[in-house]
Amino acid sequence: MIARSSLLAALLLLAAPTAQAGDYTQAPGSTLMFYGNFQGERFQGQFPGFATRMSFDPSAPGEGWLEVVIPLATATLGVEEYDGELRGPAFFDSARFNQARYSARGFRSLGGGRFAADGTLSLRGINKPVTLEFSWSPGARPVLEGKATVKRLEFGVGGGDWAATETIEDAVAIETRVLLEAAD
Repeated sequence: MIARSSLLAALLLLAAPTAQAGDYTQAPGSTLMFYGNFQGERFQGQFPGFATRMSFDPSAPGEGWLEVVIPLATATLGVEEYDGELRGPAFFDSARFNQARYSARGFRSLGGGRFAADGTLSLRGINKPVTLEFSWSPGARPVLEGKATVKRLEFGVGGGDWAATETIEDAVAIETRVLLEAAD
């Protein structure tokens, strides 16, 4: 009887999902959104062309890394006339700065399946620390869902007449949902 129960316990352990370290790339269906306030009205935009690579093991978060490349010419508010201004010199200046990059090495556990990536955002030739707090849903196709806040004026986004925080708030909320698959 003891041998049979030991065998059953071993089989159950083998069948249980385990958290494993893995290298991942972004899968289709992922989103990178930004939100702010313009004259008291909330707006949203997105970067549909972004790409993510990541290495992560929830049991050893300090060993993980994250790289996100964001082509600024893909930034959109969903309104053509605004998109030109958004990509122009006063905001992202995508003709001069074709991409932004976020990179983090080592994550912190926040408990309850939440983690923090203390990384660096490189935008418009300026590098500043930005913390991305995220949850991790493990599985064959893991999902990272995260949020961060970026102070746009620290990166020179929204210069000239757009620098007034009464017109556009300085803090911009970033939200992402990254579907991942094993890297080749």
